[in-house]
Amino acid sequence: MESPGPSFRRRLLIESLTVLAADASVQVAWLEKHCVVTDEIALDFDHAFRMAERLVEEDQVGQGALPDLREIDLVFSGMSGAEGAGRWARTALSTDAGWAQARQLARQVLVAELGEWNLPLPEIDVIR
Repeated sequence: MESPGPSFRRRLLIESLTVLAADASVQVAWLEKHCVVTDEIALDFDHAFRMAERLVEEDQVGQGALPDLREIDLVFSGMSGAEGAGRWARTALSTDAGWAQARQLARQVLVAELGEWNLPLPEIDVIR
């Protein structure tokens, strides 16, 4: 099976950052529309983040994005575990400092890469 190309991988990263960068109310509406739970935002980012260094090597993403992407990953890692369970509730999107920090970092990356952060959220297909 052929692996996805760089433009596909870049699109995955940009789409995950777009959802992460959105205002909390927009994120909640997106989650409800697609019938997915809050941690899907972090899981989508995690999948895309795993390809970030390769995207930099392929000149699909600027080297300057890596520190912010790594920081988002650290924020989400710090929110994990039983003691952080409440941080994954939909209400936490608007109240939790970790979500606010990840949102701001995602916005920084999008502005650096695209010149703006407030983009239309992607449509997704959920296979159940």
